Amino acid sequence: MSAVIVTGTDTGIGKTVFSAGLVRALSASYWKPVQAGLEEETDSEAVARLSGREVLPEAYRLRLPASPHLAAEAEGVEITPDRLALPQVAGPLVVEGAGGLMVPLTRRLLYVQVIAGWDAPVVLCCRTALGTINHSLLSLVALRAAGCRVAGVVFIGDEMADSRQVICEIGKVRDLGRLPLLPEVTPATLAEGFAGIDVMAIREVL
Repeated sequence: MSAVIVTGTDTGIGKTVFSAGLVRALSASYWKPVQAGLEEETDSEAVARLSGREVLPEAYRLRLPASPHLAAEAEGVEITPDRLALPQVAGPLVVEGAGGLMVPLTRRLLYVQVIAGWDAPVVLCCRTALGTINHSLLSLVALRAAGCRVAGVVFIGDEMADSRQVICEIGKVRDLGRLPLLPEVTPATLAEGFAGIDVMAIREVL
């Protein structure tokens, strides 16, 4: 099995849409270890709809749309690292984290610590809006401090060429392309938008 981890600089930046496109491009399976919030379409349901690929059941499904540590506490659930071990599947596996790297899964366990334990290449999704340089570089520092292998960064949003250049030069990281904001997210529009992503470079690190 070869896995790639998709994380981001923040929540709500398009990690799930990117993950769906990557799952489809790699003919991979998908896993979202912790889902917090069940009232609307979950990330796993969105990826299944957009990719048509295998989606593995979450290790934790929590009703409250909040930080995983708080959502788990609200239900009296304890998130334990042993249940977050990477599942064994045939072929590539795309794993999507929750929110940003410093999101707490418990009051003692951060998501970046779990990602480091997986020992798999990480793709960092970054906004292209104002503030992305600071958020992206801080996230890269956090990943490397934890010992994670960074495959590269993906930008999501309108083009901001200077920000991309600065992040990649100062952060010493590979630019894996940009996924534009899609006015309507469908399998067809996602495939079209994914033309700007360097899928081959991601394949190389698997």
